Amino acid sequence: MEKLNFEIQISAEPAKVWSVLWDEISYQQWTSAFAEGSFYQGTLEEGSIIKFFDPDNNGMYSRIEKNIPNEEIKFLHLGEIYNGIETPQDWGEATEAWILEENEEGTKLKCKIQTSEEFKEFFVEKFPNALGIIKNLSENQL
Repeated sequence: MEKLNFEIQISAEPAKVWSVLWDEISYQQWTSAFAEGSFYQGTLEEGSIIKFFDPDNNGMYSRIEKNIPNEEIKFLHLGEIYNGIETPQDWGEATEAWILEENEEGTKLKCKIQTSEEFKEFFVEKFPNALGIIKNLSENQL
């Protein structure tokens, strides 16, 4: 498992950053860094299954391991979805945690990922752009 850490300082309170991360419209905006037209289905309720899709309705499904609104959310990635069919994957502890730490300048947003080697390059290339979009939306949206 590869452990990746990304972070960015945002001049906005944690509640605003959280809203940008998970509100439907802004989620689609910042995840365009990975795939234009991305969206998710499900709730952010701890223990629930959430499905992440690209515009072709392919993607992955995950379980929400932890959710403390405006502070932290952690996903355990379970499998892939292609043509509407969910296929479990042996990814082990493939996790993605979003951590929001309030400070004097606003919010330090951290993303900690455990992933297989095959996805490392993709994340290293795409995550900085995604964080930049989140920062821009958080600081400039009303």
